[in-house]
Amino acid sequence: MTIRDILAHLDSTREDREELYKYFHQHPELSLQEHETAAKIRSELDSYGVDEVIEVSGTGQVAVLRSGDGPVVAMRGDIDGLPMAERSGKDYAAEGRTQVNEATGEETPVAHSCGHDVHIVSLLGAVEVLAAHRDQWAGTFLAVFQPAEENAAGAKAMVDDGIVDKLPKPDVYLGQHVLGTLPGGAVGTRVGPVLSTASSIEITIHGKGSHGAMPDLGVDPVVLGSAIVGRLQTIVSREVAPKETAVVTVGSFHAGTKSNIIADEAVLQLNTRAYSQEVADHLHEAIERIVRAECQAARSPQEPEFRYYDAYPLTDNNAEVTARVRTAFDSYFGQESQELAAVPASEDFSIIPDAFGTPYTFWGLGGFADWKNAPGNHSPRFAPDLQPTLDRGVEAIVVAASPWLAADGA
Repeated sequence: MTIRDILAHLDSTREDREELYKYFHQHPELSLQEHETAAKIRSELDSYGVDEVIEVSGTGQVAVLRSGDGPVVAMRGDIDGLPMAERSGKDYAAEGRTQVNEATGEETPVAHSCGHDVHIVSLLGAVEVLAAHRDQWAGTFLAVFQPAEENAAGAKAMVDDGIVDKLPKPDVYLGQHVLGTLPGGAVGTRVGPVLSTASSIEITIHGKGSHGAMPDLGVDPVVLGSAIVGRLQTIVSREVAPKETAVVTVGSFHAGTKSNIIADEAVLQLNTRAYSQEVADHLHEAIERIVRAECQAARSPQEPEFRYYDAYPLTDNNAEVTARVRTAFDSYFGQESQELAAVPASEDFSIIPDAFGTPYTFWGLGGFADWKNAPGNHSPRFAPDLQPTLDRGVEAIVVAASPWLAADGA
């Protein structure tokens, strides 16, 4: 593959890709409800002349692009938006965009405040340039447009719908994410853990309702919950080794309806993060141990209840694959190829390659020229610079795939 010849095609498609990006940015959709997004992606893929498009799990789609014999490279782009309002001030912002949440029946604002619109357009751009230059590479390229990353349901849904049986097994699985923590236009890779595990836990603790003036006749779940919140802070500070990284956050605490009523239950919502499964397992064990012990100490009339949800696995970059991609990045991007620090966020990206038994790597893409003052992902102000972000997103995919698709260098 003559990378620079292939990517010279970007000059003639830049304006169209920018308009396509603005379309996706203005039309975000909730997880597993990306119907309009999927239809637009399919329309673009059909115009590029891909060999086939395979629907997986409703709004998920995989474009198959073949060019003779050779390795199979898969690249993932997530497509869903977030249930939040945009406040970026861009003239193409999705302000006022709403959608009915099919799970709750409620109308909610929606925004692409995590950058998945960049991922969509970058992957479409890579398919377009590879389709236009099939004579300069050999193998099969799979463009995996994955729904529902934001609620950790999309990759699992595609696996449950048989993606492993519907596609040839990839030799490598690639992914990228636009970030505000890298200089604009930079690409960053690292070997090993790059994104943390994550779990959300809803804990229901039981008290005994009473009049606020008669606390001796009740068991106060507010006092019990407060003791639990305080005690949970000792897990990271006193149970996790200093060389490890872990987070335990109590993000929500609900109890009671009136100042003079002692409630009969409280509900806490927690979130955990770790860069190893062993640490994640320890966090969960410690949380349950502490909650149960505090409930017993408070004379709680029932055992606490635990509900785990929104679970994300560790993203752990394969050393050999990452080294090959980093070498290609260094050759093509020079100083804009950088070492990426571990990101304190989580992804369901690794679920599909793990299902295939395929090695993977995941890199970051700098999206802001003023990166030191850039908003973080999920901020209502998160809207990456159009360029060089959109060009660099396409370039990074093609360059990362090049060691497998019969590359001859940059």
